[in-house]
Amino acid sequence: MNAKAHWEDVYRSRAVDEVSWYRPHLDVSLGLIEDAAPDRGSAIIDVGGGEATLVDDLVARGYGDVTVLDISQAAIDVARARLGPAAAPVRWITGDITQAELEAARYDLWHDRAVFHFLTKAEDRAAYVRQVARAVKPGGHVIVATFGPEGPEKCSGMDVVRYDAGSLHGEFGAKFRLLDSVTELHETPWGTPQQFMYCFCRVE
Repeated sequence: MNAKAHWEDVYRSRAVDEVSWYRPHLDVSLGLIEDAAPDRGSAIIDVGGGEATLVDDLVARGYGDVTVLDISQAAIDVARARLGPAAAPVRWITGDITQAELEAARYDLWHDRAVFHFLTKAEDRAAYVRQVARAVKPGGHVIVATFGPEGPEKCSGMDVVRYDAGSLHGEFGAKFRLLDSVTELHETPWGTPQQFMYCFCRVE
């Protein structure tokens, strides 16, 4: 099964709160985003946004230029339906982030919680980093969260790569200045702790 088919199956077969990464609100992400992009006109892309409530919270806080990208159309359909009329100004993209065609220097802020750690091939990680470098404006910010060193080795039946702050930042390189890192102990809907590592960078 390829990646798209896998994720379509996941989102069609499980409720929103039946996936391990579910949180009612992505509080760590929201705090970092508001620090990095206090201007509500900032252009934000949420990569792998899926069914997550981050888009709801960004719209509710007055952000008017939000893009959600996910490989699963089923996930995007759920989020759009949940938002109702508030979904209209959001830009929705269905695609694989390593292959999607994004506008150059389009975004002030790039957010990804739990996509990058699924990229187990070096060439896919390199393609992802090229996308970030191309799509984020100079001086823009990048927030990427993965499983930390003590996080699980698999998720949703797929292998993942775990990172500490140094190794995660190292995947991006000198063009990305590390401003901060945050470790979060996420609790799954069934009570299992999972360690997440967030890296917060500025594009030089």
